[in-house]
Amino acid sequence: MLLEVAPEPVPLLTDADGVVRVGRSRVTLDTVVAAFRTGATAEEIAQQYPSVDLVEIYAVITYYLRHRSEVEEYLRARERMAAEVRADNEARFDPVGIRERLLARCNG
Repeated sequence: MLLEVAPEPVPLLTDADGVVRVGRSRVTLDTVVAAFRTGATAEEIAQQYPSVDLVEIYAVITYYLRHRSEVEEYLRARERMAAEVRADNEARFDPVGIRERLLARCNG
């Protein structure tokens, strides 16, 4: 008996905001790659994010390893965008003393 080997699609989907997510979950590619880089196994990642199947985690890690330069560029672009949003928010809303102001509201 011959085994028919069919290609498996990579379970990565880009949402309307340009964020790459794993399968139909809310877990991002960024999250899986960050966990993998810090030494987490696929099993540990799947345990931490139960909305993603272990098979999907392995597929995403495989995709990352095979397309490392493209994924790294995507992640750098996401980091730049996050820094811009953070800077914009801090320019509009002074972060100094925010904790104290929020506590004063709760206690006042």
